[in-house]
Amino acid sequence: MSETLASSIKTLLKETFEGRNEGSYYTDSKPNTGVFGTLDGLTAEDASRSINGSTIAAHSDHTRYYLWVIRSMINDTDFEKDWEESWTITTVDEVKWAEIREELHIEYVSLFAEIDTIDLGKWLTNVIATIAHSAYHLGALRQMIKSLEIEK
Repeated sequence: MSETLASSIKTLLKETFEGRNEGSYYTDSKPNTGVFGTLDGLTAEDASRSINGSTIAAHSDHTRYYLWVIRSMINDTDFEKDWEESWTITTVDEVKWAEIREELHIEYVSLFAEIDTIDLGKWLTNVIATIAHSAYHLGALRQMIKSLEIEK
C-alpha cells in the first residue's frame, strides 16, 4: 500500500511541476503544462508585471517557499514560517528571476526524492496539501499569463 501511495503522490507532483506523464489527471494533455513549462520563456519583465495585485514572480517564489516549509517540517528543521515574506517579491531582474525558478526546481526535486523515504502515515496530509497548493498556484500562473497575452 505504501509503495502504491508514494507512486501516486509522485505521479501527481510530477504532473503539477513537470506536466503530463503518459496521460493527464488534471492538467492539459499538451506538453509543458506543469509549473516549469508554464514559467519557461517568461521574461523577468513578464514575471514582474502586477496582475490583479500580484506578480508571477511572487506566485512562483511563494510556491517554492511552501515546498521549503513542508520539507523543513518533514526533516524536523527548526524554523519560523513567514507567509507574508513569501509574497514580498514584486520586481525581478533576469538574474533574480532565474534564481527563483532554479530554487523552485531544487525544492521540487528534493521533495520528490524524499517521498520514498518519509513516513507517509505521518506526513500524508502535508504532502497532499502540497500537491493541492501547488496545483492552485499553477492555475493562478496560467491565468496570469493569459492576462499578459491579452495585454500584449
